[in-house]
Amino acid sequence: MSQRIHFAPICSGVAVLLLCLALPVTAQVMTVRQDLHHDVSPPLTDLPTITENDAIKKEAEPVGRLPLPPGPVNEPDPVLQSSAFRAPAEFAPTTGFAFDGIGQNSPPGFNVSVAPPDTNGAVGLTQYVQWVNSSFVVFNKATGAVVAGPTLGKALWTGFGGGCEADNDGDPIVNYDKISNRWVLSQFGVAGGTPFLQCIAVSTTSDATGTYNRYSFSYTNFDDYPKMSVWPDAYYVTFNMFNGNTSIGAQACAYDRTAMQAGNPATQVCFQLPNDFGVLPSDFDGTTLPPGGSPNYMMALKTTTSLELFKFHVDFGTPGNSTFTGPTLITVASFGSLCGGGICVTQPGTTQQLDSLGSRLMYRLAYRNFGSHESLVVNHSVVAGSSGGVRWYEIQNPGGTPTVAQQGTFAPDAAYRWMGSIAMDKVGNMAMGYSISSSTINPSLAITGRAFSDTAGTMQAETVIMSGTGSQTTALARWGDYSAMQVDPSDDCTFWFTSEYMKTNGTFNWSTRIASAKFSNCAAAPPTALRFVPATPCRVADTRLTNGPFGGPFLSGQAVRGFTIPSSTCNIPNTAQAYSLNVTVVPHGALGFLTTFPCGQAQPLASTLNSDGRIKAVAAVVPAGSNGDVCFFVTNDTDLVLDIDGYFVPSATPSSLAFFPVTPCRLVDTRGNGFTGSFGPPSLTGLATRSFPILSGGCGLPGTAQAYSLNYTAVPHTGLGFLTTFPTGQSLPLVSTLNANSGSVTANAAIVPAGTGGAVSVFVSNDSDVIIDVNGYFAPFVAGGLSLFNLSPCRVLDTRNNSGSPLNGKLDVDVFASGCGAPITAQSYVFTGTVVPPGALSFLTLWPQGATQPTVSTLNAGDGAITSNMALVPTTNGKVSAFTSNPSHVILDISGYFAP
Repeated sequence: MSQRIHFAPICSGVAVLLLCLALPVTAQVMTVRQDLHHDVSPPLTDLPTITENDAIKKEAEPVGRLPLPPGPVNEPDPVLQSSAFRAPAEFAPTTGFAFDGIGQNSPPGFNVSVAPPDTNGAVGLTQYVQWVNSSFVVFNKATGAVVAGPTLGKALWTGFGGGCEADNDGDPIVNYDKISNRWVLSQFGVAGGTPFLQCIAVSTTSDATGTYNRYSFSYTNFDDYPKMSVWPDAYYVTFNMFNGNTSIGAQACAYDRTAMQAGNPATQVCFQLPNDFGVLPSDFDGTTLPPGGSPNYMMALKTTTSLELFKFHVDFGTPGNSTFTGPTLITVASFGSLCGGGICVTQPGTTQQLDSLGSRLMYRLAYRNFGSHESLVVNHSVVAGSSGGVRWYEIQNPGGTPTVAQQGTFAPDAAYRWMGSIAMDKVGNMAMGYSISSSTINPSLAITGRAFSDTAGTMQAETVIMSGTGSQTTALARWGDYSAMQVDPSDDCTFWFTSEYMKTNGTFNWSTRIASAKFSNCAAAPPTALRFVPATPCRVADTRLTNGPFGGPFLSGQAVRGFTIPSSTCNIPNTAQAYSLNVTVVPHGALGFLTTFPCGQAQPLASTLNSDGRIKAVAAVVPAGSNGDVCFFVTNDTDLVLDIDGYFVPSATPSSLAFFPVTPCRLVDTRGNGFTGSFGPPSLTGLATRSFPILSGGCGLPGTAQAYSLNYTAVPHTGLGFLTTFPTGQSLPLVSTLNANSGSVTANAAIVPAGTGGAVSVFVSNDSDVIIDVNGYFAPFVAGGLSLFNLSPCRVLDTRNNSGSPLNGKLDVDVFASGCGAPITAQSYVFTGTVVPPGALSFLTLWPQGATQPTVSTLNAGDGAITSNMALVPTTNGKVSAFTSNPSHVILDISGYFAP
């Protein structure tokens, strides 16, 4: 969209904080502004529904024309695909559930009043949200039923005040933030003139019908055609900026995602690009995050033989450190912009032609990290013989030297194909949806795709997902202005496409369709079932020692180091696919966090432990990465001590053990809280060992148990150098289980092999009381035994992203609905639990939702420090419960689950 406005300098306005810097690469101008206003909305279900966008039928503001990419336009297309092959059914996309979105008489009684529809939508765990021009609807994605709406876009800002509440100007984008399971809805507010607004609403939960944190951000020129994306460090948005009808270049902005999810004041950092147009931000798909610290990648057409790639790194802590670098030119096959960027698409039964918007890349620039490589896919509309086709690209290695992995122009016959959108699923299949029209075909919707194993640069035969039965007439050329292809976060396989079509001839009577498709080869391959093999506790690595593969140097801040576990002296086989580790840090100062993950995978949005400078330990069950490696990322310099007590191998391995969860139960408390004999007092004496006959502890553990999943809590009488647990009957090993040098109450989990008579021993360096809780055991497989299934580390819960209020009491957590991949059949989860208390936290307890809260603890943070611990938490219904004795934020990261 575009409208006539008066020019205003980019470095003036109502910014709370405003910086203007000339950057030499492309002469960008940077601005930093706070949000104009923010608050929390009422629940979306409380908003009124409507039957019409506007009482007056009208065309949206004239399209904002962009300069065409310079270069020859009459060259033959060297990657034209003029025919499509039909793949075997097992390698072809299969269309699935489809239903009508917003349009004429859909939902029943709704009347179209504005064109074009600007069709956009996104899919969540259970819902599909479609926003068409100035109205939106929440659908049940399984049935197509309307859950909420139709609702005027501006109604989402009811009570907010200003242009977001007053103006209903459209150009909407709907994103589903797959990283934190939040909806992000936006439209601009421009009718009131300067300041021009972008209105953003971020849901407080994964339910689109709930409340939203609402924001408005301002601009001094008309912020046309906004395109928004999700990235780990920010929500990124790009605009085509106009001074009147004159394009003055693209502007790229980053919004503080963390602040907006918490409902706190938020900053935007923007760069104005005077000589670049139609820039798209990269939008995250999948479950593997970009490499740590990765910039957002942005792309635009440069010439008729090249794309340009930019990198936007934002620093909200010190905005002046933010950078916008590039462009890097990427040479592509020559093309001509369809219709010269304007109007030429034919329809039957009318001389009215349709707009191509061929001068720009089309939404989205979809990003995916496959671990072995990063990929971006994008499309635009180009000349194809006497008609038009969809040119698409896969660009790999955007963080280094970008390469065109493949490209093609899909135009299998003489019909026009345009207004496309493309994405990739988790195995690398692609789906591309678009509009199709000709002198004999009414504007319709189709989809094509390619299996990852197909010949590079080719798409398969198309499937028409909705045949139009009317043409758009009477001097209305606008079509689109965009569509949306998204990937379902529930399985990372199912594609959802939405765009417009016509049921009957006319104007202001468009319809829209929402359709799904999936490749059968993306059916979730069952992860490998793993069982446990206990190992004699053994030290894998200690960077405090002499240099070498398992010694120094220490781990450097902001860097990753890997350790090949099977190459250590601990006799771990190459068949191990996960390890039971104890990770101890000896920081050189404060350590923001350490993250443990399989080498060969991207660093996940998860943490293993945090330290304020004290020695800390945490247990972790970590999947094996490339060559059996485990990688560690640290934010600050630290030494690392790594111990192992067992490993997981494929379930068919002889003598491997199944897991049997038990209701969390207290075995030992030497403080004398009702315990007697060997399971109660006396306290443990420094430099001495005490044995505990676990099988006699009253928690129902059988004699077949060969290892236990335990949680140890030390209550030191003074500083406790370290505590070591090991199988009774073995020599004291050179390993540690936990450290409490400051004397604070400290907990850590451990999987401990059973010793003589099923007992385990505990050694303490200084006098201390000890508490031991059990949540499961490992034994030879019988009915009811469970196997471990690895997951890519994933964040299930972060209470900092809800209302911003710490948890104080009980909270039920729906792990199954988190989108992290644990199925409903899971009977126990492998968590790293982290607390961020504002003050002293006596304890956190995790247990199966629906069960009575047990008298056990998962971790303690009596000193108010950020504290982590591993927890194997049983479940019966895909949910767990959390309880904090004092207010504290709680974070749960999952790395695996146990299931039959």
